[in-house]
Amino acid sequence: MIITNSSGCSLNTLKVLVLQEEWHWFSVLVIVISILIFCLETLPEFREEKDFNIFKNSGNYSENATYLSTFTDPFFLIETTCIIWFSFELVVRFAVCPSSSEFFQNIMNIIDIVSIIPYFVTLITELVKQTEPSVQQNMSLAILRIVRLVRVFRIFKLSRHSKGLQILGQTLKASMRELGLLIFFLFIGVILFSSAVYFAEVDEPNSQFISIPDGFWWAVVTMTTVGYGDMCPITLGGKMVGTLCAIAGVLTIALPVPVIVSNFNYFYHRETENEERQSLPTETEKISSDNLTRSGSTTSLKKNNGSCILDKNGKT
Repeated sequence: MIITNSSGCSLNTLKVLVLQEEWHWFSVLVIVISILIFCLETLPEFREEKDFNIFKNSGNYSENATYLSTFTDPFFLIETTCIIWFSFELVVRFAVCPSSSEFFQNIMNIIDIVSIIPYFVTLITELVKQTEPSVQQNMSLAILRIVRLVRVFRIFKLSRHSKGLQILGQTLKASMRELGLLIFFLFIGVILFSSAVYFAEVDEPNSQFISIPDGFWWAVVTMTTVGYGDMCPITLGGKMVGTLCAIAGVLTIALPVPVIVSNFNYFYHRETENEERQSLPTETEKISSDNLTRSGSTTSLKKNNGSCILDKNGKT
């Protein structure tokens, strides 16, 4: 009985682990498909705006054509399938959660809710346009563009299935003070160097630095060592200011980086140790289960052999 229960328990545990693994990879696949659809539908040949312009230019534009172009779009159908899975996942997670307040306090659950809202807003908007022809097309398109931008948050749904993204989030959360100092130092540098380059270039008629706010972009790009080259000083004084700006930017960014890297190493090693500790009981249970099964098989064989010997000797 002990052998049967222990082996049965390990078998059920193995089935649950396999089911969780399959659920995990299927969720990741749906998320990736949803993100790909979000990117591919912005291609010029797939955009809805192109359909609208064709109908307008031909003079046969109608609300019915808009309705058909939206609800029969293959991207919309795939998006609907993904949203069904996301909604099912969210409902199941909410149903098994012991506390509804803790459920809505979890940032990952909030991301899940926000990521599916654009679909329902788009669906309602299209239905309203179908029932109310007086709705302006430009206004509805502007609303849809803003709402669909929220769909980009679905990329964060991968953090539920990725230890690396979870470690990155914990690192950023623990490094908020250092990141705040970095932004503060950049803010001070932008103000100083944009003012300096403006007054260094103020007498140059061909200068691109018309005002101090116009120099903000140049200071940010220079301090972060990006250097797009769309704005650059011309005079000797402006070039000296640009040199100091680049050096100050490198030093400013380099100061908090070691602290952030240290936090990342701490969370990475902690997560690695936790995974090793969790894997040890599972391996121990599998080994003990195999040993018990082998010992049980050996015992049963010995008993059967003994009974056969007794039968041959004529003893009952």
